[in-house]
Parts: sequence; C-alpha cells; structure tokens
Amino acid sequence: MRQYRSSRISRSPRRAVTAAALAAALLGLSACGSGDDTGSADASGKVEGDITFQTWNLKANFKSYFESLIDDFEQKYPDAKVKWVDQPGEGYADKISADAAAGTLPDVVNVSPDLVAPLAKAGLALDLDKSAGKYEKEYLPGAWKSHQVPGLDGTYAFPWYLNTGPLFYNKRLFKDAGLDADKPPKTYDELFADAEELARKSKGEVATLANVPTIEDFGRYGVPLMNKEGTGFTFNDAKGVELLTEYKKLYDAKALDGQALTATPESTGKKFLTEAVAMNPGSALDLEKFKKDAPRLYANIGITPQISSTGKDNMYVMGVMVNTRTKRTPAAVAFAHFVTDAQRQMSFAKKVAIFPSTKGSLDDPYFTKEDGSDQTRVRIAAAKSLKTAVNYTPVLFSEQMKVELRNAVARALQGKESPKEALDNAVKSCDRLLKQS
Repeated sequence: MRQYRSSRISRSPRRAVTAAALAAALLGLSACGSGDDTGSADASGKVEGDITFQTWNLKANFKSYFESLIDDFEQKYPDAKVKWVDQPGEGYADKISADAAAGTLPDVVNVSPDLVAPLAKAGLALDLDKSAGKYEKEYLPGAWKSHQVPGLDGTYAFPWYLNTGPLFYNKRLFKDAGLDADKPPKTYDELFADAEELARKSKGEVATLANVPTIEDFGRYGVPLMNKEGTGFTFNDAKGVELLTEYKKLYDAKALDGQALTATPESTGKKFLTEAVAMNPGSALDLEKFKKDAPRLYANIGITPQISSTGKDNMYVMGVMVNTRTKRTPAAVAFAHFVTDAQRQMSFAKKVAIFPSTKGSLDDPYFTKEDGSDQTRVRIAAAKSLKTAVNYTPVLFSEQMKVELRNAVARALQGKESPKEALDNAVKSCDRLLKQS
C-alpha cells in the first residue's frame, strides 16, 4: 500500500539525480575521513556571525514565513545574521553534490534522510548526538532516528516536518460483500481475508488494493530490511517471502488490481474514485475531490489507520542538517534548532498540510479536535498515527534499488519466479548497487 505524500509540499522522488549519484560524487571527500572527529564540533560557544540557510523549493509559497522566522532569530541573537537561499526542486541533489565538492555547501541545509546519508559518510554532516544531543528529548523518537545512517554512529540532521496519511475505504463495497463496513481490517491477516472475500463476492470485478508492495510495506509487515552495519539488505528473509506470497494469492484471486504492476499514485487514485478499488491511501485533498467529483463515494468513505504488524505506521520526514565545515557552528546549530523547535514547527504546520516532529505538538487541539471539516478528519487520523511512526525506507535504499524491488515483485506476481527467488535476486541486485555507491 503506497503511502500518501502531501501534494502541497511533496518530497517525492522528483529530483533528476538520486542519492546514489550524490554518494558517488562525494566518494573523494569521504577519503578525508568520516570518523569520530569529522562529524562533531563544539556548538557551545556564542551564537554570532553570518550563516547561510538553504531550503528546498519553499520560497515561492512560504517567503513571508521564513523571512519572519529569520527576523525572530536575529532579534533573539543580535550578533548573528542569516542569509536564506532557496533551490528548485529539480536537480536539488545535483546542487548539493556540486557545493559539497567545491566546499561551498551552506552552513544549514534542508535535507531528506536519503540525501543526508552520503553527506554523513563524507564527514560533512554534523553528528547531533555529539554536538547537540541535549535537544533530542524535544523530538519524537522515530523522527530523531530517521536521520541516522547504518554503519555510522550518530544522528545527522534535526527532524523537521513529517507527513503520512490514513487509509480510505469504500463502505458500500464492504457492505455489498457482506463485510462489516464499521470494522475495516486492522491486521494483515484481516486485510488479506477481506480482500479475497471482496473479490469472490464481486466475481473479480472489485479489487481491494491497487498497488504492489514497496519497501515501506515490507517494513510495516515486520520484515528486517537491512543489516545493522548497513552493508546488505535482508528483505528476502522468511517474513518477506511470506508477504510476497500473500500478494501473489491476492493477484491470482483478482483481489489486487490487474494494473497494479504499472500503477502510479494517480492511476490508483482514479481506480478508487471510480469505485473499482475498495481501499487506497489518501489525504484531505482527496476528500475534497471525492465530494466534488464522486458524491456516492464521498457518502460512503471510511477512514482507518495504516495497517502494520509492528504497531508503528510509516512516516515521511524532512530534516535540517548542519555542515561540519561551517565556521560558525554555535550559530548554525542554534538556527537549525530554532527552525525545527516546537513553536516554529507548529506555526508552519498551520500554513501547509504537514505535521510537527516535536514531542507534544500532535496533542494540540489543531490535531485532535473535530470541527466537521474533511481536512480536519484526515489531519486528526494522521496526527494520531505519527506519534509512534517511523521512516521504514532505509536511508541507503536508492531509486534504482526501488526499481529492482518493483521488478522482482512483478516477476513473482506473474509467476515467472517464486517469491523467494524474486526477493533473493532483488537483494543481490540491491547489494551490488550499494557497493557501487
């Protein structure tokens, strides 16, 4: 079940160069060392001097927010000055790579976990556990851990905004299949059983799911994805084979949509909109579309949490990294923390459909109190799940690796390889790509 990412401030894989390419570009820098000395610096001095803060395609919609935030910081620390630069979404990894290689990487940088990993390995990302560990208690545990890199000790960015989304389901389709529409599946066993019943009762006309399993789904199912050293993938273990075997059963029973092998978020959304699929992840923006374009669906919409065997939902997380080569470490750390503290994150969350990563923020009435609106219904459901959510996608899992897994899943569903053979081959390919990076 592919998870929702906010379309308003999306960080989906849209960049032209993947994190793997960034890692390759930084190989020379890593020779300089990424050991204990390169990832830490003294952040306890006076907050002063000029620093540069780089964001990722945020200026067009949030110019006044960031200008106000910087003004507030400079009033609090009058001896510090912040220059804000914003880079386009396309080619962001290219820009980071070029700046890192040239020694012109800004002092404070907006990153995602997959982008921070090669920077940490090259010794360019400050280890916050060593230099700013006192702040860890302010953030949700899963969010703080999201910028940790297998094979390295430390945390390499402050967690910033989060996103996730619940599952929508079609109550009418559940009722027509003789299922209790007020009791949607909460476990994978229930999901698989309900999906097969829906397919049987509809004679294969109604599928429950429209997506093949991704690395996030393997994580939610409880599959260990990677070894602790960060040197190899492990999603081909017995638990992983079990999940893919269940999806093969769904595919054969037409409980998994026939076009799932080539599905996109847009195509699966259309399937759900036309009531050809019974369940799909989504957002408040989707609810507004249903209300306008599919009133019968809207009248029968149910909202339920993501299904997980681990008790933890999946989250998408953005971060704010401090460059180890900054000449103003105290100011850079202070500003990175300022951007991501509870007050600033709460303010930002009220301007865009994202969620704070700070402890206690999700208990605010904004995330808990119903007001009858569609947006609030979904916001409350998502906020509840984020309190214990984790980022299942390994920070070292590149876009090329995602393609390898998707192709392996397709071969298994089509019967060209057994689930075990397919996953074994996918792990071999991903391990090879990992060594190349």
